[in-house]
Amino acid sequence: MEVDGRQVDARLGRAAERANFGGKKFAVRRSFRVTQLLEGAPAWVPVVGRFRLHLFETGLSGRPWESSGDLCAIGSAEGNDLRLAVPTVSRFHCEIRSEIRGGGAGVRIVDLGSLNGTFVDGVSIKDAFLRSGSLIRLGGATLRFELVEGGNRLLVSERTSFGKLHGLSAPMRAAFALMEKAAASDATVLLEGETGTGKGQAAEAIHRASARADGPFVVVDCGAIPANLLESELFGHEKGAFTGADARRRGAFEEAAGGTIFLDEIGELPLDLQPKLLRALENRQVRALGTSSYRPVDVRIIAATNRDLRAEVNQARFRADLFFRLSVVRIVMPPLRQRPEDLELVVRQLLRQLGAPAGSRARFVEPAFVSGLSRSAWPGNVRELRNYLERCLVFEEPMPLGDEAPEAAPWSITGLVDPGVPYAEARRRALEGFEAAYVRALLDAHGGRVSVAARATGIDRVYLYRLMRRHGIAGARERSESDLAEALSSSAPIA
Repeated sequence: MEVDGRQVDARLGRAAERANFGGKKFAVRRSFRVTQLLEGAPAWVPVVGRFRLHLFETGLSGRPWESSGDLCAIGSAEGNDLRLAVPTVSRFHCEIRSEIRGGGAGVRIVDLGSLNGTFVDGVSIKDAFLRSGSLIRLGGATLRFELVEGGNRLLVSERTSFGKLHGLSAPMRAAFALMEKAAASDATVLLEGETGTGKGQAAEAIHRASARADGPFVVVDCGAIPANLLESELFGHEKGAFTGADARRRGAFEEAAGGTIFLDEIGELPLDLQPKLLRALENRQVRALGTSSYRPVDVRIIAATNRDLRAEVNQARFRADLFFRLSVVRIVMPPLRQRPEDLELVVRQLLRQLGAPAGSRARFVEPAFVSGLSRSAWPGNVRELRNYLERCLVFEEPMPLGDEAPEAAPWSITGLVDPGVPYAEARRRALEGFEAAYVRALLDAHGGRVSVAARATGIDRVYLYRLMRRHGIAGARERSESDLAEALSSSAPIA
């Protein structure tokens, strides 16, 4: 592989080594990522801390595991970087990450929703930094963490953009490097990351850069379609397959023939549909509702989720075999707070997309303004930043940000009360006003993502769609009117 005109040795693949700790077998598996470069690599290649893990248990000794990249996934399932075949260790127990961020923030450990928890020096943790010599207890296994001299070089792309995504930072350019690899193959890709990090744009960019670029790019939002409609949406149906099926309908897999199908919010896929999707991934065959025969499909699959599917596997909400099939190439999109050096570039691109006049663009890329943006956590990531910049353009000045924003006034019905109107009518108007205000605020808080908003507030997704239709409120992504109507007609009426 050539980087900046120099030849480097990029080690990819899944070749497993075997280690033996006191008679217990542990498998060491290297993730699908570039992990090392030869001497003489370009100076901009980021270096992360190297660490070693020893099994720390009385009477046991053996070969330690040493990092060659930026992370180590630990669990009892095949596919982990360090596999611990211990019954009390979850299939995907925890992950140790060596930070790429400038300034060297150290090495952190993140619990992946394990059943028995992750303990560092006797303290239960969800996300914590490690010190050299820390003892990590995972169920019945204990590891000793040790920082070692030297560092691991990670490959980053020469690009500062990929499709509509832009970034100068090491985390973003590392993601670009994996996208380039994915685009050059037909492998299934799993995109993970928080809401608003650009997973949809990454999926489209991979498609546009691939050999299938001239084929269709079909998007299915698994979180926005009711479970009783999703199977038909994916695989199609024959005439008469169910009430209202007046004609044969091709599913998304057939519509994407010769191109790419993008399964957004794959973590929302119901358990009973997961085996059917697994068969489609393994055999590239689908069966429409109402028929017993399978049809071959020529399609590339990209999936995305804002959940950690490994934690979902631990909680038995997602099949492990489907996770492995989806994560042939796993790309984690970094949140905006982990790449503050990208802010100015991202702001410039967003202002251009929003059609901002030249004067406004110059004002909102000034160092003082961008420095202020870097002090916000941006939980909604680039989507939240875009909404904020749009508000600034509307009011033609920098708007309060984060904790500086004025507290919203409590919702009031005072303006809705008319004593000249009968009580029943006044009550109806007040309830409608509250419903509309609540739904708008809820969707704004979750970037217009209906499934995420419904889950956060504890109401049924279809019920939320009914409220949206009742008050003429649109979400970030709309289904077809016929699908929405069918979903609404099949649910209980609003009280």
